[in-house]
Amino acid sequence: MGQDMLLSGRPSVRSRSLVRVLLLATAIGLAGCAGKKTSSTSAHNRLSSQPASEAEIHSALNQWGQRYEKDREDKEAAITYALLLRRVGQSGQAVSVLQSAITANPKDVELQSAYGKALASDGKFKQALTVIRSAQRRDRPDWKLLSAEAALVDQLGNRQEARKLYKQALTIEPDEPSILSNLALSHVLSGDLETAERILRRAASRPNADSRVRQNLALVVGLQGRFDEAEKIARNELSQEQASANIRYLRRMLSQPNAWNKLKKRS
Repeated sequence: MGQDMLLSGRPSVRSRSLVRVLLLATAIGLAGCAGKKTSSTSAHNRLSSQPASEAEIHSALNQWGQRYEKDREDKEAAITYALLLRRVGQSGQAVSVLQSAITANPKDVELQSAYGKALASDGKFKQALTVIRSAQRRDRPDWKLLSAEAALVDQLGNRQEARKLYKQALTIEPDEPSILSNLALSHVLSGDLETAERILRRAASRPNADSRVRQNLALVVGLQGRFDEAEKIARNELSQEQASANIRYLRRMLSQPNAWNKLKKRS
């Protein structure tokens, strides 16, 4: 789910992201970065999981954009700047940033993973899948890339193959919250909200679960019409104003004729 402040006079970026949680961009964002933990991985995880105001995001975007302009081969700058661009809806520009970075570091797995996510956010699902698969080591699979691959396969409509990939990722990293959350979203995409909720509650109970997992749980509870419960969960992660804005938007969205069919078509 997005993490932006309520904008005056129209639904917030955060509210609009309630719909986008059903899309691949959310699932692949939960997959994390591949490879060992580097400074860019830490920055990515911090920016992805922590709520931030619109002003904070744009301030960070300006700072990392300046750093990127000084050295376009700076991997940390490219990955973090691209992530922030995605946060403000500039996925096409994020793709271009990472394309340039990969030209200088063509075999870097972390860059390839970030590039795949940017492509997915930009709607280029098949191209993203090719990139993610090329980054994977078949002799020693990375669970983060498997989860990202599964999310892409899910987006392309192959639920059975996607869930096999999630199972494989969970074999490598049992009860990993981000994999479980992606698997839950797979069930959301097929309309099985009860199973999705059960999996998300399991994910949220893990000590290493981050805010995004619990926000997805709030969404799935809300999609079942339990708005008060959903808002209570959301208020543990967001400000009262932000949580209330999300639930108001969800109520309006679900009150529309054939709302659920429209959501599934968008997925």
